[in-house]
Amino acid sequence: QLQLVESGGGLVQPGGSLKLTCAASKLPLDWYAIGWFRQAPGKEREGVSCISNGGVITNYEDSLKGRFTISRDNAKNTVYLLMNNLEPEDTAVYYCAAILTSCSSSRPRDFHSWGQGTQVTVSS
Repeated sequence: QLQLVESGGGLVQPGGSLKLTCAASKLPLDWYAIGWFRQAPGKEREGVSCISNGGVITNYEDSLKGRFTISRDNAKNTVYLLMNNLEPEDTAVYYCAAILTSCSSSRPRDFHSWGQGTQVTVSS
């Protein structure tokens, strides 16, 4: 069973940056596409971005394109989410999860091996 652990969240001022890390263990990460999702208080979990096992990127939210960048390093069994120019509306718990090979879906229910999440708070 693939296990994923997120890290890198924290408190940042508006306009700041964070780089989230999703570290995989137990199975090779290069079998899977990995998606980043977020869930703000009182809201449904939403997809942010996804990267296939071959590095093809699918951005679920066009409004985040240009500010958020997903990448992966299969040799390190790790996927990253670089978030620039953060806004208070980006405050949420951020999760990574897996789906086989390609980003064929944006629905959270189609993903598995969810991590515990990492809190991102954007506030002055």
